[in-house]
Amino acid sequence: MSFAPPAPPVFADCTPRQKAARVLSDVLAPANLVIAQLLLIGAHATGSWPGLGWGLLAALFCGGVPLGIIAYGVRRGRLTDQHIRVRRQRVAPMVLSLASVAAGTALLRALGAPSEVLALVAAMLVGLVATLLVTVGWQISVHLSVAGGTLTVLLTALGPVALLALPLLPAVGWARLVLRAHTPAQVAAGAALGAVSALAFALLR
Repeated sequence: MSFAPPAPPVFADCTPRQKAARVLSDVLAPANLVIAQLLLIGAHATGSWPGLGWGLLAALFCGGVPLGIIAYGVRRGRLTDQHIRVRRQRVAPMVLSLASVAAGTALLRALGAPSEVLALVAAMLVGLVATLLVTVGWQISVHLSVAGGTLTVLLTALGPVALLALPLLPAVGWARLVLRAHTPAQVAAGAALGAVSALAFALLR
């Protein structure tokens, strides 16, 4: 049985600044943003409660299952924590998450889900594949990839009102840098990759 290495001191909640960064990292974690935007786009797609249900079903495959995979890995001692700070540990959970999102895409399509929900899940599939390919050789920021993608999706679907969510990006970037989870280059690359991947949503919706 393998055991994860102890968390480095920089992740300990030593100062108010680090505590704030830790809270932001946890609250705005990738799976949380994925679930939130799927619920929002689901409701927006139909303007009714059934749309929220479609978003919830998509969120199960795109957010719920990946969260369960990570929680299981942490519990077994194979992953450092919910953010998987060690790059080599990220590949297996990402591959399993990719399979879950692909299965969710097939199911939603078969059930006749709204086009916006299908487009968003497809865009998430594109983003996950792109992030996985980069992760094999470099520790890009998944937090920023999902945050950049979320902002792009919201701007596409909701228009200028989505600018209210703009602080999301610098907030997540600041938190990851304060915790020294990533370099500035990894943060910037993550945001850019997420935004570009999310363009699939605009093309498919």
